[in-house]
Amino acid sequence: MDDQRLEALREKLTSSGEPVTAARIAEAIRAEGLALSSGATQQLVRTLRDELVGLGPLQQFVDTPGVTDVVLDQHRSIWTDGAQGLQHTGVRLESEEQARALARRLISVAGGRLDEGHPCADGRIGNCRIHAVIPPIAVEGTMISVRVARSSTAGLETLAAQWTGANEWLTAVRHIVSARLNCLVSGATGSGKTSLLAAMLAEVPATERIIIVEDTTEMLPSHPHVVHLQGRGGNVEGAGRVDMGQLVRETLRMRPDRLIVGECRGAELRDFLTAMNTGHSGAGGTVHANSPEAVPARLVAMGALAGLTPETVRLQAAAALHAVIHMERRHGRRLPTALSTLHYDDGRLVMTPVLTTESDRVRRGPGWEGFFG
Repeated sequence: MDDQRLEALREKLTSSGEPVTAARIAEAIRAEGLALSSGATQQLVRTLRDELVGLGPLQQFVDTPGVTDVVLDQHRSIWTDGAQGLQHTGVRLESEEQARALARRLISVAGGRLDEGHPCADGRIGNCRIHAVIPPIAVEGTMISVRVARSSTAGLETLAAQWTGANEWLTAVRHIVSARLNCLVSGATGSGKTSLLAAMLAEVPATERIIIVEDTTEMLPSHPHVVHLQGRGGNVEGAGRVDMGQLVRETLRMRPDRLIVGECRGAELRDFLTAMNTGHSGAGGTVHANSPEAVPARLVAMGALAGLTPETVRLQAAAALHAVIHMERRHGRRLPTALSTLHYDDGRLVMTPVLTTESDRVRRGPGWEGFFG
């Protein structure tokens, strides 16, 4: 089907405001008078659904079991990531114009805008987090990154199937949940931070109310009482922006039993630590860090963005946080590699190892016994 006919179908199906379902697409195809076999019609319906409301040529890879990321590179080639690592699909878009049109449509469907004046944007479509960059920021061509959030609904037992020393790790992680310890999950991008935190939240009693604050909604724990708050960017003049710090403050008026910040990366750390120091036990969040030992420095750096002195951050963090779980990706597996407790000592924020994953075994650290006390 040529682009002009596709655009006419898109306008017809989307202008009414009704959901674009497979049945409506099939009806529109029949109205076009196309004589096709049932198999060809079904294939065209799937293709049109992907083009109209799905992720277009990326959709088939998003639907592939085990795929966690789908990316379109600057050369218009499509790659996937998952248990097998980064792999080229052999599929390539025809032109830069097609790539840019796809990026703009995806961001538009997600409720954002992407143009020369706003060349970077992200959003959410279904269970996918979308990020797109176009020229001139993307020097060599449009790039799209799709993170598939299906794993964020997996339980701890499912995740632990990939872990070294799963039994000891499950004991420690479940203690954090049941004892209502305040916890940060650290690690690099794609290391499984969000999946672990979501699985931990699934173990929270159904009688508790969980409020999750995120820049872009990604965490989908299997729990009956979850409330999401999502940040919002400003308009062209910068008006209307709602940042993470403001959202964290709003949650304190919403009767949270568990306050979760999807990712601490800036000045919202001040409000997060303040909340945990005012009786909100069982709180959690994620933070980017290269290692457990790097977490104190990351907290100090984020606190500086909120105007806090290093000493203040260390004192607040030591009083608010009980544990840090560090996640890594090793040979396609996402697993916890270190659990540490925090305490303040002589002007420093000290990390005491509780559990450490080595190459093929788990070692208990000096903080193991006191951790369960």
